[in-house]
Amino acid sequence: MKDDELENLLVPRFLNYVRYDTESNRHNEETPSTQGQWELAKVLQNELSALGLKDVKITEHCYVIARLPSSPGKENAPCVGFLAHLDTAGDVTGKNVKPQFVQNYDGEKIELTGGLCLDPAKEPDLASHKGKSIIHCDGTTLLGADNKAGIAEIMSAVEYLVKNPDIAHGSVEIIFTPDEETGKGLPEFPLNEIKSAACYTVDGGPMGEIESECFNAWKADIEFHGKVIHVGHARGILANAALMASTFATLLPRSESPEATDGYYGYYCPMEISGDLENAALEIFLRDFDLDGMKRRLDALESFAKTVEAQFPGGKVIVKTQPQYYNMKLKIDEKPDVLERLKKAMVNAGIEWRLKPIRGGTDGSRLTELGVPTPNIFTGGRNFHSRLEWVSVSEMCAACKVIVELIRLWGSN
Repeated sequence: MKDDELENLLVPRFLNYVRYDTESNRHNEETPSTQGQWELAKVLQNELSALGLKDVKITEHCYVIARLPSSPGKENAPCVGFLAHLDTAGDVTGKNVKPQFVQNYDGEKIELTGGLCLDPAKEPDLASHKGKSIIHCDGTTLLGADNKAGIAEIMSAVEYLVKNPDIAHGSVEIIFTPDEETGKGLPEFPLNEIKSAACYTVDGGPMGEIESECFNAWKADIEFHGKVIHVGHARGILANAALMASTFATLLPRSESPEATDGYYGYYCPMEISGDLENAALEIFLRDFDLDGMKRRLDALESFAKTVEAQFPGGKVIVKTQPQYYNMKLKIDEKPDVLERLKKAMVNAGIEWRLKPIRGGTDGSRLTELGVPTPNIFTGGRNFHSRLEWVSVSEMCAACKVIVELIRLWGSN
């Protein structure tokens, strides 16, 4: 597989996909949460149909599912799936993305809008791409490599297989999902329609990374109910709900925040705070690789609630928690062949693999929980969810090679 051939498949696709505004909205409980995801889903449906795939559909909740039929004589090979998500994160706007395709990057600073810049002195990965092609945003939006790079890589691999029928393979399932960035965990997912014995999410970072474990994730919605009176006569009576929420937030240990942790250390992350004297609300994300660690965090929230109530007589704090997804490691470990094939595909593609924990989660985390083991493959993207996001074209090509090689390996049974 030649890089220039793959680049011709990948780059136009990616540059097209990122122009669709698919930013999801975590405040909207409907699936999908935004109209733009429908638009991209329909584009992908049409592309897959144009490639000759017959079994292509979009469900009523915007899940795109398609299958590339097996090669003659490979009908009994296990079906393998590839997964990517349609939406981009709401942390930075994804509207009117202006991708910048830089060929033969000169290794210098790249000035962006708003005084931002991509600085190779601060980013060794960027410095290592001198002389190579990259794609970045202009500084006004995120780029959308998370996860449109993954979509482009899957789609390009499918087209490559269609154009090279001599590569024997079993049935291949393609799945594109809405609202991954909201942490909903595949609501309304048509599991009964999925035929894959195993699946691979294409939603990671630098080349060579394999991710087979992730956080356990919980969400906490904290309600604060105050006791209100005219503030001029408040002494000994007022319980200020807005101040209660702020006090609760300051009780979260700063040493266990996202900005203070890495590796296998979990965290508390206040996501949103709102309210007034009478009622306030605080949304918190909790992350931990270990379930015992998560229990400690959940218990701590209840303790913080009692502390705040003690400081604000007459006030009430209600803690509501719910799981979002679980660490996929245990389920994947039950079927080690899924990960071993991925490692072998990397080696066959000439890529040095390394295992890395996901400090987050993917829809593959939830799919694994539902019974389909789904580790994660790199895409070549960097600085996700930010105006400094960029992607390596050569690493996109490498991801595409891994996908094709995985498909070949699963078809060799």
